[in-house]
Amino acid sequence: QVQLVESGGGLVQAGDSLKLSCAASGRTFNTWFMGWFRQAPGKEREFVAAISWIDGSTRYKDSVKGRFTISRDNAKNTMYLQMNSLKPEDTAVYYCAADPTYVRLVRPGTAAYWGQGTQVTVSS
Repeated sequence: QVQLVESGGGLVQAGDSLKLSCAASGRTFNTWFMGWFRQAPGKEREFVAAISWIDGSTRYKDSVKGRFTISRDNAKNTMYLQMNSLKPEDTAVYYCAADPTYVRLVRPGTAAYWGQGTQVTVSS
C-alpha cells in the first residue's frame, strides 16, 4: 500500500525558511512524478511544484519561483520542498502527491496518491 507522509511544517515569520519532507513507501517510484500542492482556508487546492523521479526535472508555480526548491533523494524515497523568503500568502496546508503520469499529477485532485498534509503558517 502506497503511503506518503509529510513533515516539516510549522509557524514562522515572514522572510524565514522551512523545509518540508515527503517520505514515500509501498512501491518503487523511480519512474513516477511527485509534487507539492497547497490549500489555504477558503481556497481551492493549487499546484506548487513537481519533480520527475526519472531525471529530476522540475516545474514551479510562478509565485514561488526563485523562493522554493523541490528535490528528491532516490535512495531514501523522499521528496523535499525548501521554502525560503516565506510570505504570509504562503500560509496553507501543504500536501505531497504522486502519480505515474505528469498530467494527472499537476492537475489538482487527480493524482493517484496523497499525503495527509502539513500546516505552514507565515506571520507578518
